[in-house]
Amino acid sequence: MLKPEIKELLLDGTVIPAHPLALHKNRKLDEKSQRRLTNYYMDAGAGGIAVGVHTTQFEIRDPRFDLYEKVLRMAAEEVKHRELQKPFIKIAGICGGTEHAKEEAVVAKELGYDLGLLSPGGLSHLSEDEMLERTKRVSEIIPVFGFYLQPTVGGRVFSYDFWCEFADIPNVYAIKMAPFNRYQTLDVIRAVCQSKRRDEIALYTGNDDNIVQDLLTSYEVMVDGERVRKSIAGGLLGHWAVWTKRAVELFDEIKSVRNNEVIPASLLRRSQEITDANAAFFDAANGFKGCIAGINEVLARQGLLQGNWCLLEQEKLSPGQSAEIDRVYRDYPHLNDDAFVKQLNVSK
Repeated sequence: MLKPEIKELLLDGTVIPAHPLALHKNRKLDEKSQRRLTNYYMDAGAGGIAVGVHTTQFEIRDPRFDLYEKVLRMAAEEVKHRELQKPFIKIAGICGGTEHAKEEAVVAKELGYDLGLLSPGGLSHLSEDEMLERTKRVSEIIPVFGFYLQPTVGGRVFSYDFWCEFADIPNVYAIKMAPFNRYQTLDVIRAVCQSKRRDEIALYTGNDDNIVQDLLTSYEVMVDGERVRKSIAGGLLGHWAVWTKRAVELFDEIKSVRNNEVIPASLLRRSQEITDANAAFFDAANGFKGCIAGINEVLARQGLLQGNWCLLEQEKLSPGQSAEIDRVYRDYPHLNDDAFVKQLNVSK
């Protein structure tokens, strides 16, 4: 079962960055930078981290690299070392078919992770019933954080009925909605509202193209003749892997007003600025081919990583992507937390 303090924070909503992978120029693990990144997220005020997810690079599971357990262990060690006085959610990415996913769930559980973010990536050959059965088997090992992943980066479209059944699985406590699609996002929200477990499940945005508006909006769904209201509690985002201090400040501002009938226009303007920045980081112009390298590039510019290298040589910035990152740095200087990172590096 999920620890009560973790469940409370999850439902209340928080900032959860998707943790990148730090490498040397030779594409070997840079342990010092990897640990520094984990501490950066804690220093920035994030409420948790997700490790072993897409942003960490799925290739960490490849026997050539064999980094899955190592990077999860390092992050858990840094969190434990800090002895934080408030809850901090540790989420492990879990991939693959049922048996492989169960193996990763065991590793995550043994390392003290609170939930497993269960990816549907690469499993288009499985039926929805088989995907539900996979979820049930993994949930017997570790509490599950569901994941609606956009098809462009390996996900698939699921039916509304799938999400209705998914929400009824007892050890599911959250769902990350990242289809980058309004219709499919609404399917998940409606399905969760219909479930008797709706108050047990936290909705998190993974729609990096619509972060602020997702977090500002309350949804009302008719259930048995009554209106059920549900909000997206927080975010688990690759975009929040960078400029995290500003993301925390923004989230606090959103939480202070999202139950009001009037939303400040300044937040709506900031929403579009953040989406524009995300387009540069995630390489939207080229079908997200440079999304991981783009995140790493920003962290490298801040001095948190040594470079933007990925495990696979073909994973790199797209032509023109660096110039786009230059542009958003220039156009939206209030969105970066470079001064905060510099202060951290000086103090340490």
